[in-house]
Amino acid sequence: MTATIKICGLSTPDAVDRAADLNADMAGFIFFAKSPRNVSVETAAALARLAQARGLQTVAVTVDLDDAGLDEIVATMKPDWLQLHGEESPERVAGLKARFGLPVMKAFAIREAHDLDRIVSYKGLADRFLFDAKPPKGSDLPGGNGVSFDWRLLATLDGSVSYMLSGGLTKDNVGEALRISGATMVDVSSGVESAPGVKDPTLMDDFVRAVREAEMDGLRSK
Repeated sequence: MTATIKICGLSTPDAVDRAADLNADMAGFIFFAKSPRNVSVETAAALARLAQARGLQTVAVTVDLDDAGLDEIVATMKPDWLQLHGEESPERVAGLKARFGLPVMKAFAIREAHDLDRIVSYKGLADRFLFDAKPPKGSDLPGGNGVSFDWRLLATLDGSVSYMLSGGLTKDNVGEALRISGATMVDVSSGVESAPGVKDPTLMDDFVRAVREAEMDGLRSK
């Protein structure tokens, strides 16, 4: 199976083009003022048009944003997905799906096995989950912190759970992450940056290559 790759926190046309050249699947755009990857709605709209023209699905990543803010993003950017990276309730997820008619990816911060229990009330509401590491103490960012969690925890999930693995993934560990977790979808942001918010084309190349090599290793082992 070919793994789905989402490159998140894109902020320049060059980075979007590179993601497309590498046959990534999804491009994520961050709407969170404290993030070094934050983009304006207008910038995201222009980048999303480029991404969609090159065959990438676009994801608007927000954190507990109100209706007015989401209305502006959806109307201007026209994303393919909404990613909710805050404390949005199941009722909020259901309401946003009804409001916009878009698939929703709900993010959860994971450190211990019981953190996965929270997904139960979102099953049948969120179209996909994203599992990220809990941020380190003192961080203002819900994601993009470059830290990972124990991927073995995901072995407890049943096969019906559609999820994307995130949190501290790099070219050096993504193969192991795929092998241990059994994930078929991965999300990377800080792991392909030369500085916070600055995507590095070589690191992007290396990350995608590492994912594809892990896929081949998995096939050879069967």
